[in-house]
Amino acid sequence: MLGEDLAEAEVSRSGLARDRRLAVVSRRTGKVASAKYPRLWRDMLTMSAEALDGAARITLPGGETVCSTDPGVDEVLSAVLGQPVTLTGTPPPGATLDRAVPDAVLRDGIKAEVPATLIEIGAAAPPGTFVDFAPLHLITTATLDRIAELSPYRRARLERYRPNVVIRTDAGGFTENDWLGRDLQVGDALVLRVIARTPRCAIPTLAHGDLPRDTEALRVVARHNRVRPLPEADPEPCAGVYAQVLHPGRIRAGDQVRLAS
Repeated sequence: MLGEDLAEAEVSRSGLARDRRLAVVSRRTGKVASAKYPRLWRDMLTMSAEALDGAARITLPGGETVCSTDPGVDEVLSAVLGQPVTLTGTPPPGATLDRAVPDAVLRDGIKAEVPATLIEIGAAAPPGTFVDFAPLHLITTATLDRIAELSPYRRARLERYRPNVVIRTDAGGFTENDWLGRDLQVGDALVLRVIARTPRCAIPTLAHGDLPRDTEALRVVARHNRVRPLPEADPEPCAGVYAQVLHPGRIRAGDQVRLAS
């Protein structure tokens, strides 16, 4: 779903506090529902979620809200999504999701039945959460500015790329491409290690709440930053990086970020 802006938060080895601790799971397939497969799940992005103590407040397309602990929440979400689903805080064993091949979505559209890759969630994260791959996803203002510069619309909305942390920098271009294997210190205590460049799925192209569809959000990256997420992987459109947490700490907007040499 759509997320929320935070001024500060604790970061543990599992990631940002309360981030992706719940997920919608298909009752038909047992897979995690993700807009990475737009034909079935793009309506996830018509809803937003706000973290509460021990729960989440979900805002529905019409503006009504439902709490994750409400008895009828599964039926409410099933009605919005047009699929029988369950909201859960317990990842199924070997939890997976379908990731539509991005180039196929660009070619055939979001309603087409396109090839998909089965992804095991949280492959580089401690168990117990629903993060896609690693505990944190970072993106720089340099990358967002470069995407905007190359887009015919001259804009790039960070919401489309769904980062946990946005880093302001004066560097140019897709600067975090060069961070693979390097450490970042954020503020006084938090230390991260960049473990992969972030391959982009079809999600940036989708409508996000009031934001309309924008295929250029992915096309620009596909044309201008098709790189290897990992040294052994095939090149993919990438923007941002994934990171593991070496030393937990509190993160605040405005913290200085230092890149280890």
